[in-house]
Amino acid sequence: MSEATIYLDGRAKARDEVLQQAMRAATGFDKMGIREGDTVASLLRNDFSFFEVQQAAAAVGAYSVPLNWHGKTEELTYILNDAKPKVLVAHADLLEPLRPHIPQGLQVLVVPTPPEVQSRYGISDALATPKAGDIGWPEWCQTFELWTQPPKRGRATMIYTSGTTGHPKGVKRDPATPEQAKAYVDIIERVYGLTPGVRALITGPLYHASPNAYGRQAITAADVLVLQSKFDPEETLAAIEKYRITNAVMVPTMFIRILKLPKEVRERYDVSSLKWVTHTGAPCPREVKQELMEWWGPVVYETYGGTEVGTATLATPDDWLNHPGSVGVPTPGTQIAFFGEDGKPVEDGTPGEIYMRVPAYADFTYLNHEEKRKSVERDGLISVGDVGYLKEGRLYLCDRRSDMVISGGTNIYPAEIEMVLTQCPGVHDCAVFGIPDEDFGESLAAAVELMPGAELSASDIQKYLESHLAKYKVPRRIDFHASLPREDSGKIFKRRLRDPFWQAVGRKI
Repeated sequence: MSEATIYLDGRAKARDEVLQQAMRAATGFDKMGIREGDTVASLLRNDFSFFEVQQAAAAVGAYSVPLNWHGKTEELTYILNDAKPKVLVAHADLLEPLRPHIPQGLQVLVVPTPPEVQSRYGISDALATPKAGDIGWPEWCQTFELWTQPPKRGRATMIYTSGTTGHPKGVKRDPATPEQAKAYVDIIERVYGLTPGVRALITGPLYHASPNAYGRQAITAADVLVLQSKFDPEETLAAIEKYRITNAVMVPTMFIRILKLPKEVRERYDVSSLKWVTHTGAPCPREVKQELMEWWGPVVYETYGGTEVGTATLATPDDWLNHPGSVGVPTPGTQIAFFGEDGKPVEDGTPGEIYMRVPAYADFTYLNHEEKRKSVERDGLISVGDVGYLKEGRLYLCDRRSDMVISGGTNIYPAEIEMVLTQCPGVHDCAVFGIPDEDFGESLAAAVELMPGAELSASDIQKYLESHLAKYKVPRRIDFHASLPREDSGKIFKRRLRDPFWQAVGRKI
């Protein structure tokens, strides 16, 4: 029995205890009639039970479908009807608003919401406790013997992509061949540094593709695995010091929030144990990454890819310092090509839509939407909707094609503007997007959340941007928000900011 330990907001469990619970659940899933290729859904915050469900599903050859618990009832119901899982495992408080909408015949197992999560989210004891008549997950698992059959062919987690329009789509991969399974482990080690014995930290929600892939490997590789149920910048630094964290996965917004802590707060914590911090999810402002590495050392790795294609590039710290702004070189065997809006290949160095293929990942389809799978493929390569270019063998991103604003015939990439705006003194976070304009078709708007106590006007924001960007890239409209709609990962729900402007005009572009 190993002595590896998993922590949730400071509470410890032996890894073997979690894995044994998973193997009991696997037996339960089998007796429930779950077979290879079926789906198992979870509606769980970061918790030990998340790993139990995921490992159990993998053991019987089922797809694990983690639901984004920030979703509205209609969004969650859509996914449950689309994925047709045979069981849903949910935290008690998250299940409550969904109860009247549970699809008929779906078995539900309820996990008591942990006290640590209750405290962080202000959840009452009544909501955190399963109702009379509920089947409790912990007790249900204990009624079964450990699963002893050989593991089935590996199925990847089925992540539902959020998309910018329409309903999300489940990315369903074919079972991995033995060669792909080995290549996948190799590529995860390469981009996350997850070799046996690491001390790993997960700060983002496990329903996201990157923390999920990281967690699937860390659960067996790490000697210490630390989960945060909700990201907090100072608590992250405290966890790094307390548990002597060597490896972590984060997103750029987390870096920004950590760096905006007062200097005296940052200097309280010893982060010298860090060896490998991988970020993904969005481009990172150059100044942010530079400042972070001056503090943490050359330990920040960057990876780029997508739910559909996997991990396509990796920028090591040294490589990024020599080529700032790039997202790295293609991972082994990866193919990348660029196409213009006319569908033709673009010249080297010219921005185009990025199409990729990573052979370590089995092919996929969109569950129940095979025709949409064909729409993102070109010459055997897959697009996730990003625009970029290759220079000196390294990939540079411009923006998402769907986020691109066309104003007066000029293509404008909001990510470039957001990178600059996040550096403005007093700005906590921001989102830039296109809104209707009678003259230009679209014009730029910015939603800005200020730091506590900061006082900035729209004119102040615009003057700052004008000192760093061409004038046509400066938003005409600046709106201030007490808080921006975002997930725990820090990712902003830009659609919720953009859509109200377009609903009144009856068009989307």
